Order: sequence, then C-alpha cells, then structure tokens
Amino acid sequence: MKERLSVEDFKAMLGHALEKIKAREEEFSQLDAVTGDGDHGQAIVTAMSVVCEGATAGTEFKSMLNDMGFNLMMQVSGSTSTLLGAFFLGMSDNASGEELDAEGVKRMFRGGLENVMKQTKARPGDKTMMDALVPAVEAMQACASEDVAEVLRCGGEAAVAGARSTVDMKANFGRARNYGERSIGYADSGAMSWSCMFEAFGEAVA
Repeated sequence: MKERLSVEDFKAMLGHALEKIKAREEEFSQLDAVTGDGDHGQAIVTAMSVVCEGATAGTEFKSMLNDMGFNLMMQVSGSTSTLLGAFFLGMSDNASGEELDAEGVKRMFRGGLENVMKQTKARPGDKTMMDALVPAVEAMQACASEDVAEVLRCGGEAAVAGARSTVDMKANFGRARNYGERSIGYADSGAMSWSCMFEAFGEAVA
C-alpha cells in the first residue's frame, strides 16, 4: 500500500506518461486525421515533453505544477496545450507540500478538472478529451481506498473506458462536429491520448 505520493513519484508518473504517449503518437494522429488535421499525436507529444521539462526542477507540488502549466501555455500554442496547461494550473491551486495522501491526490486532480471545465464547454458525451478526463477524476473521487496507487489505477481504468466509449459518439465540438454522423465509429484522438496519460499514471505508482 502506498499512503503518500511524493514529488519524485509524480515526476515518474509524467515520464511514464510521455513514454507511453510517444509510443502511440502515430495512432493518435491517425484518429485525428479522420475528422481533423491529423496532428494530435505530434501535439500531445510536444505538450507532454514541455510538461516533463517544466517538472524537472520541482521540489514541491504547488510551484512545480504552476511552472508546468505556465511553461506549456507560453511555449506551445493550440487547444491541446491550452487544456493540458489549464489542467496542471488547476492542480497547482489545489496541492501543496512535498507529499500528498490519497485525499490530497483526489483534491489535486479535482482542481485540475475544474479548471479545464472553465476553458471548454465540452462535457462527457461530446466526443472530446472530456470523455476520458471527467470519468477518470470522478472515479478517483469515488475510490474509498487510502492507497494512492489504487486511487490512480481507478482513474486510469475509468479514463480508458471513457475513451473507448467515444467510438459510438457523434462529435459536437471543433472541426470534427462538421462531420456529423460520419464521426461515429472512430475513437476521439484527444480522449485516447488523455486516457493513455491517466493509465500511465496508474501504472507508474506501485
């Protein structure tokens, strides 16, 4: 059982997420090409690379997350970076210290979701990354365990299930909405990449 999440643990989570996302870069771009411009794989790899760089010097959660979010939004343009940056900035507003217990981890991720929700009107069912992010954070909140690893695994499992559910959805946001019914039958690239990140978070902490 892992009772506390350290800053170094979180850096390991980010590093593992970047590794997993890089391995699936082509998959994410191919999905994006169905209803978009086919660059999501490159966009999420670039964004996560900047995030990991921003975390390198971090010694406590609040300032590290703040640096990660601001660095990303200043260095990389586009909706992927805007939403991911908002996620980490929201986490920064709800985390402090060098270690977090299970409740602290839940609060940090909840803060991230709340800030993303201020940046987009998309909600679950709209075939966006919110179909992975919202279920992930809700599952973490619902997890009764005091084991940080179990909380993160719950989030990862829910994110993956949420992303898979986008296959049957019609896109309601962005360029993809112009495809209407033709967007059905393919998973959303953003939901898939965010679910990859959450799944990696759960794998990285034992």
